[in-house]
Amino acid sequence: MTGLPPALTVIPPNHPLVGRVSPPGSKSITNRALLLAALANGTSRLSGALKSKDTVLMAAALRQMGVTVEEPDATSFVVTSTGRLQQPDSPLFLGNAGTATRFLTAAVATVDGEVIVDGDEEMRLRPIGPLVTALQSLGIEASSPTGCPPVTIRGKGSFGEGRVEIDGGLSSQYVSALLMAAPLGDGPITVALSGNDIGARGYVDLTLAAMRSFGADVEQIDAGSWLVQPTGYQAADLLVEPDASAATYLWGAAALTGGKIDLGVAADAFTQPDAAAQAIIAQFPNMPAAIDGSQMQDAVPTIAVLAAFNNHPVRFVGIANLRVKETDRIRAVANELNRILPGLGTEEGDDLLVASDPNLAKKLAGRNALTRIETYHDHRIAMSFALAGLKLTGITILDPACTGKTYPQYWDMLAGLGVKLVPTA
Repeated sequence: MTGLPPALTVIPPNHPLVGRVSPPGSKSITNRALLLAALANGTSRLSGALKSKDTVLMAAALRQMGVTVEEPDATSFVVTSTGRLQQPDSPLFLGNAGTATRFLTAAVATVDGEVIVDGDEEMRLRPIGPLVTALQSLGIEASSPTGCPPVTIRGKGSFGEGRVEIDGGLSSQYVSALLMAAPLGDGPITVALSGNDIGARGYVDLTLAAMRSFGADVEQIDAGSWLVQPTGYQAADLLVEPDASAATYLWGAAALTGGKIDLGVAADAFTQPDAAAQAIIAQFPNMPAAIDGSQMQDAVPTIAVLAAFNNHPVRFVGIANLRVKETDRIRAVANELNRILPGLGTEEGDDLLVASDPNLAKKLAGRNALTRIETYHDHRIAMSFALAGLKLTGITILDPACTGKTYPQYWDMLAGLGVKLVPTA
């Protein structure tokens, strides 16, 4: 849909959603591959890639640093680089793209000169202090007065050498950022966790696989440390797999309507952590009473909306990191569930409790007023709560265009499955 209105009301289809949908390329893999291709000498071709706000911002930042990024079609990037990033003539603006911001904060330390990494108002509230501290321990001059972007890095053309410890409890992206920059060191670099906690460890595995695709020599020493050799990177061609986080909305839509949506790829073929959500969604309406979301964080809002219709209440645990995403997703999900029905969502510490009701649709059937879902500029809140509109009348998503961050075709996808969407003032 082009020219999206300020709000969209989802009309319950009252029939199973059936069809075939190809999810967009993985945002996580696309942004890793773009950066690694920019750090590689030669020309790399990325196919099946995601073109969305987050990846467009990453590509624009790389162009600012002398990298040629061409886009021959809707799902491809062709990246040509000398293997070294050049000093940009202005700050890198990365909106609210967490992957791009964290990854580039480490990578630009290899620039010979000063680089400022910045974002929008929401990004300026997202913590980056642990990564800045880790860079400083490598002898890199980096500063972030607020502990959030903007970050100023004064690089000397290399990433140093030795051992660097990082607290990965808030985000695995800090760990991935250091790992991806480490092959540009003066000598071997050991990246080690300073504690046992790490957000979504599976994304580090995703990083390691991408690094090896571009020629990195990285060895996992134990569960909390990795040895990276100073090999640099070699240009490579990479096929980006579909986005598992986007797939959760399709699995959820099928489960809620009793339909069947063919994604063209089996759940066990994904390498991304959020694919683990499929096994839980498949149990709907008898999903577990307790769900650990620590290793599939972006799937939690999707599952939480399904949980509203489950046969028994669901408690989500291990999700503290959701408080430092594009918005505080624990609070946002609870708030919007309660907008549907007071008491439906409850925050208990960093847990989220959903007071499921399998008769929710019948209970609210006579309600005529619109339920205007606040999305907090967060694509995942918008896409998840649109699923509630498949069962409930009046669900209206504010700022539907925010889905362009990772899934620009989201509303077209729903419409293509037979869901009616009504522009709303």
